[in-house]
Amino acid sequence: MPPQPSSDDPPESPTPEKLNLFTTAGTVDRDALFALYEESAATDDDHPVQVTFTLSHDLEKRLDRYLVDRVPFLSRTALQRLIEEDSVIVNGRVAKASTKLRKGDVVVATLPPPPSSEIPAEEIPLEVLFEDDDLIVINKQPGLIVHPARSHKSGTLINGLAWHFQNRSSGQLSTVGKDFARPGVVHRLDKHTSGVMVAAKSDTAHWRLGKQFENRQTQKRYLALVHGHPEPHVDLIDLPLGKHPTIREKYAVRHDDTGKPSQTVYRVLEEFDGYSLLELELRTGRTHQIRVHLSHIGYPLVGDDMYGGRHVVESDFGGPTSTPLLCRQALHAALLGFKHPISNEPMTFQAPIWSDLRRAVELLRIHRFLRRIDAGGSLVHVP
Repeated sequence: MPPQPSSDDPPESPTPEKLNLFTTAGTVDRDALFALYEESAATDDDHPVQVTFTLSHDLEKRLDRYLVDRVPFLSRTALQRLIEEDSVIVNGRVAKASTKLRKGDVVVATLPPPPSSEIPAEEIPLEVLFEDDDLIVINKQPGLIVHPARSHKSGTLINGLAWHFQNRSSGQLSTVGKDFARPGVVHRLDKHTSGVMVAAKSDTAHWRLGKQFENRQTQKRYLALVHGHPEPHVDLIDLPLGKHPTIREKYAVRHDDTGKPSQTVYRVLEEFDGYSLLELELRTGRTHQIRVHLSHIGYPLVGDDMYGGRHVVESDFGGPTSTPLLCRQALHAALLGFKHPISNEPMTFQAPIWSDLRRAVELLRIHRFLRRIDAGGSLVHVP
């Protein structure tokens, strides 16, 4: 049972949008937090969960000890680490574990998924681009889910990484997020999106990498094959996005109060008869952002039947057979840049295009090539 508040320590006032995360005793409800992170995993929404406490009494209590009472499923050591990584703010300022709390203080904590059981190791082929004691960078294959969820308990990237560390490498994934079968997961890609991803092997690396993603200090470039010829060849798509009003799993451009600011820069790299190869730069990281933005302006991703694209076979691109070619969205995370979480050294990784998308581009170049575009500002090399 979570600790009950004493008469001089009543439940605080949580922010209304997080009200369901609190028990009647004013502690964070572990199961409710789990459900919220599980929902964000299903929608590929990377926003961290924040909770707010407002002290109604003068407690004269240290911040770390206070949080132990309010977040009972995290250890004091884990909570001290949160504080050290600037994930706990008191009255709008970075605090220390020893900070004494008083009446009227407002504590805002960014909570990770709490720790849990081991992830079963499974031998799944992984293309490792880089690895050291603190992180591992891979080129994720299309069709691979990043982490286990309710309907997918195995066959995920996390299962494959667990096997990799047991049999081909050393170390393990960070303990952050283990309760949600998401150890080491700093960011995600959709199941059918291929490309470069980083996972953390130490808790310190996890917190610091997570901060870079949260503060948009990383560099991300994608390659996409789309229907049609976008004009102009370089443009900023600046359209707010939110959940689709009627279809649960979809997102849409929303100009009402549910829409969140969303910006995507596209650059046309090559044009073919009926198709274009684009490089995309994300200035925000909304769910399905690239897919919705491109569909909305009339150039859906090839293979993305959720947002207006269509699956293709080789003969659609001039190939000799009707063999299925792209039965998933033609989207590849081509480049990822960040600072090493320990050494602070700038690092940039490019992931080779996955075989199905590479074959599509090869066929288009042979049979439907129109022109190569020098749009300027491109970072991705496409052989």
